[in-house]
Amino acid sequence: MSTTFTIDSSTSRATPVSAPMKRLTVPAVRRRKGGEPLVMLTAYTVRTAQLLDPHCDLLLVGDSLGQVIYGLPSTVPVTLEMMAAHGAAVVRGSYHAVVVVDMPFGSYEASPEKAFESAAWLLKQTGAAAVKLEGGTAMASTVAFLSERGIPVMGHVGLTPQAVNALGGYGARGRSEAEAQKIVGDARAVAEAGAFAIVIEGVVEPIAIEITRSIDVPTIGIGASAECDGQVLVTEDMLGMFERTPRFVKRYGDMAGYIGERAAMYAAEVRSREFPSADQTYAPKP
Repeated sequence: MSTTFTIDSSTSRATPVSAPMKRLTVPAVRRRKGGEPLVMLTAYTVRTAQLLDPHCDLLLVGDSLGQVIYGLPSTVPVTLEMMAAHGAAVVRGSYHAVVVVDMPFGSYEASPEKAFESAAWLLKQTGAAAVKLEGGTAMASTVAFLSERGIPVMGHVGLTPQAVNALGGYGARGRSEAEAQKIVGDARAVAEAGAFAIVIEGVVEPIAIEITRSIDVPTIGIGASAECDGQVLVTEDMLGMFERTPRFVKRYGDMAGYIGERAAMYAAEVRSREFPSADQTYAPKP
């Protein structure tokens, strides 16, 4: 029986223990087209993966880690090495979800051959099941090249953050008829090229609905439509780790406030010498 490794969260030590392999597969995800909506969230660490894995069909190791983890101004500076390190951590912390790793800017655009080299290296380094790349018609030949060589590809159309410099910002896409038609055409091209699913980000809703109804692979929305075949959010946005969140994010918590309050409590107890108490110190042996 195949095994993977999970982390024993009952102690403070990262002790690997074997667990039965119960992962969903890429073909199983693709078969969910038109069925129960797919749940996807981002994850960058072992512990986050552990907490999200029982609830998600897919975990995305997004290049959004550039901003969320490293404080970079955009996803553009993210490297393959960053994605590999965090992708491997998420695979180690999960056993159920399909783990998808973003291919960072500059690692796949030059040629299909370059994309294959980058994607193969990422999958070898992480143990992930698939990669995600941004772009539509221009990337269709690359999607086909990878898919034909055994690398599952998730597409990404609409607002493509890696192209922020060309787009001029993060505003919703598809407000003009010409741009709307281009986004729909991009999604169809990527689906026909062999992508097993497509993220649709930051588009006016009718575009997402049209794409979802016109292609035969699942669509995963983020700022798109509830009619998509699934949804994804950046976990830290969803949990309220930042003061400002995009319009399309629903905040399911206020983790920033919670953490700040607890840090203040800790600081007060340290300064008053209330912590550590006898419960947190070691007495001499009798």
